[in-house]
Amino acid sequence: MDFFGILTMIGGLAFFLYGMEVMGGGLSKASGGRLEMLLERLTNSKWKAVLLGAGVTAVIQSSSATTVMVVGFVNSGIMKLSQVVGIIMGANIGTTVTSWILSLSGIESDSFLMRLLKPSSFSPVLAAVGVAFLMFSKKEKLKNVGTVFIGFAVLMFGMDTMSGAVKPLADVPEFTGILTAFSNPLLGVLAGAILTAVIQSSSASVGILQALCATGAVSYGAAVPIIMGQNIGTCVTAMLSGIGASKNAKRAALIHLYFNLIGTVLFMFFFYTVNAAVGFGFMGDGANAAGIAAVHTIFNVFAVCVLLPFSSWLERLACLTIREERSAGAENGQTEALQILDTRFLATPGLALEQCRVAAADMADAARDALFLAISLISKYDKEKADTVEMLEKKVDGYEDELGTYLVRLSSRNLSSKDSRTLSLLLHNIGDFERISDHALNIKEAAAELEEKGLRFSNKAFAELEIFSNAVEDIVNLAWQVFGEENLALAKKVEPLEEVVDSLNAEMKKRHIKRLRKGKCTIEMGFILSDITTNYERVADHCSNIAVSLLEITEDEFGTHEYLDLLKETDNQEFGEEVKRYREKYILP
Repeated sequence: MDFFGILTMIGGLAFFLYGMEVMGGGLSKASGGRLEMLLERLTNSKWKAVLLGAGVTAVIQSSSATTVMVVGFVNSGIMKLSQVVGIIMGANIGTTVTSWILSLSGIESDSFLMRLLKPSSFSPVLAAVGVAFLMFSKKEKLKNVGTVFIGFAVLMFGMDTMSGAVKPLADVPEFTGILTAFSNPLLGVLAGAILTAVIQSSSASVGILQALCATGAVSYGAAVPIIMGQNIGTCVTAMLSGIGASKNAKRAALIHLYFNLIGTVLFMFFFYTVNAAVGFGFMGDGANAAGIAAVHTIFNVFAVCVLLPFSSWLERLACLTIREERSAGAENGQTEALQILDTRFLATPGLALEQCRVAAADMADAARDALFLAISLISKYDKEKADTVEMLEKKVDGYEDELGTYLVRLSSRNLSSKDSRTLSLLLHNIGDFERISDHALNIKEAAAELEEKGLRFSNKAFAELEIFSNAVEDIVNLAWQVFGEENLALAKKVEPLEEVVDSLNAEMKKRHIKRLRKGKCTIEMGFILSDITTNYERVADHCSNIAVSLLEITEDEFGTHEYLDLLKETDNQEFGEEVKRYREKYILP
């Protein structure tokens, strides 16, 4: 092989690896995180977990990605260690699908139909269709499909280029000598492990081995141990992802390593024992792409069938390697809800965004609980409830910092248009949730001042405040429903209620001034009442922001101020009727 042949081989390898990355990314984006989310839901039996792990990996074309996600699930507390063993085993089977697809390049036949099955025949068609989808389609799903098609075409082009470039190596004695050395099982395992550890993909390293088979110099005797080593090398990705993770997450990565190590030892012992006794005639024959795929699949199926019944032993072995230490609370001081914002999920934006939605929903609930508890303190002060309000407010503050940072990092990823809208919505809303919790703390402090000074509102003022409180609680519940369901029809009902809350606030202040003039109230009580009603009114403003942001981002036709101006136009009959209905419901006595 001359200098230009080496360049061609390197170029083919680059196209191959890039095509695999593009295809995997397109498949992951097309799934929108839905496949990955299945992993945490359908793992109640070992065999179901194996099938699920195999299916997801076959679709996203990466056992490393599946295993890293599983490590993230365990680190986040979403999954238990016992649930991940089957998924990890299934991922090893799922990754063999790639090698079978690549083996199609070795089809040799004069039949027109068989020749159509060769990737070199249908890849150009897929590439053309993919380019057409990307250039002319406005639908996000078709663009994702186009990306997958182009990725596959580039991958197969790289495979063919590599295969063509390495064929002359068959006549190079030094090259064939190196491959002969790999017939030593230990050297072959080591070579396969190192290659896979470097490129971080067993599918890619098996593909490279299949390309080398084009030389005719790779025997099955050399290929089998290399394939065993490739399964061990792929564990490096998961082991690296376990750095800095919880103990259980590190154990999940270790289970992946132990499974492949023990599976390799058992398979090689069985294989070479039978070979010594019987003598496999094919060991000296030149391997082909289909043969490599078959060995890859047989090994992984063998390992799963042998080790799945002993999955609890693998779990125990991982726990013995990384022992539990007695410690109170969650690791790193994180709450369980915040732990789901694992950086490992950023590689799968659809899944990461779903985790953000879960965290944002918990943040919203904490803010609402704080507000409703604070409102209850006005009528009956309780020190324990007051402390809970403070705790919830701090929790919401923590959410804003962690979730906001995570969302910003996620925004730089390749998101679908739908996911981009959802991310923008979450970024808008978490600020409103945090401000509502701040107002809850202000209301709690006003209630504490009433308690400390032994003050009470007059019966008239308290009755008015109770109606005002009901209106505020209703608008919060309505806004929360809008946020959770992304319900556009309900979103349009929030602003009329916010208008009524503004009217209630103005009316409460007028009535207080009248009572003050008649000597039925004091200036000090007026300040406390004003603090409470002002916070009520601002809470309603934030509820309005939550609803309007959904309408603005979903319809993408106007800004917030434009929408509010349009909504409040005098000839907007629907808005006027809603305002009238709410005013009748929350009329002050």
